[in-house]
Amino acid sequence: MAEAGKIDPMHQFTVEPIVPLHLGPYDISFTNSAAWMLVTLAVIYGFMAMGMQRQLVPGRWQVAVEGLTGFIDNMVSVNIGPEGKKFTPYIFSLFTFILVANLLGLLPFSVVGIHPFTSTSHFSITGVLAVMSFSIVLIVGFWRHGLHFFSLFVPHGTPWYMLPLIIPIEIVSFLVRPFSLALRLFVAMMSGHILMEVFGSFIVNGFGSGSPVGFGVGLISFIFIVGVGALELLVCALQAYVFALLTSLYLNDAVNLH
Repeated sequence: MAEAGKIDPMHQFTVEPIVPLHLGPYDISFTNSAAWMLVTLAVIYGFMAMGMQRQLVPGRWQVAVEGLTGFIDNMVSVNIGPEGKKFTPYIFSLFTFILVANLLGLLPFSVVGIHPFTSTSHFSITGVLAVMSFSIVLIVGFWRHGLHFFSLFVPHGTPWYMLPLIIPIEIVSFLVRPFSLALRLFVAMMSGHILMEVFGSFIVNGFGSGSPVGFGVGLISFIFIVGVGALELLVCALQAYVFALLTSLYLNDAVNLH
């Protein structure tokens, strides 16, 4: 919180140590980012544990878990084919982690004194997820096809005289994939949270000003923040879906060399 009653929209992204730890010159402190990632994993584990009861007549949790796993299984089967079954656990883990981490950052825990932290609003986290996905693509591609994997950069039917132009474009396009994965999620979550924080400051300052104009600004900002909040819920799910979908498409290239 900044001085003079102003709200700093970037303060919510500050990584702060909870348990300071140092290993020689290295800072390995347990931070709020790490804490909320553990909370994310706990929520996913709890959700899966309550839904894996295998009842003859499934309850709500079991239906939810089966629906989610079926959704991811269908995505992998459509985009990769029968051989994509082995990648379903990874795609499922990726999707659920991003989705839950996104949603936890939107929950109003601040009313009880707990400040939520969106770990996916940091490029260091989304970058690691993107590098993991890209590394799996490279490992699978070279493991299955060897040096023939480089044929991915030569589209079928390309005239020979176009190869000096097409191959560099295809290589750059391929290498940009992890950066686009990481940046898309990072930018979407950060920009949405900044927008909500700005409108929230307008509401607080507008209603607290005591003037009719300030009250009007606060009321308009309240209407806007309701819409932005609903949009953010959609973005949380959409970004998790896009990340998982693109990962499955990239794996399809590694498996089938399309």
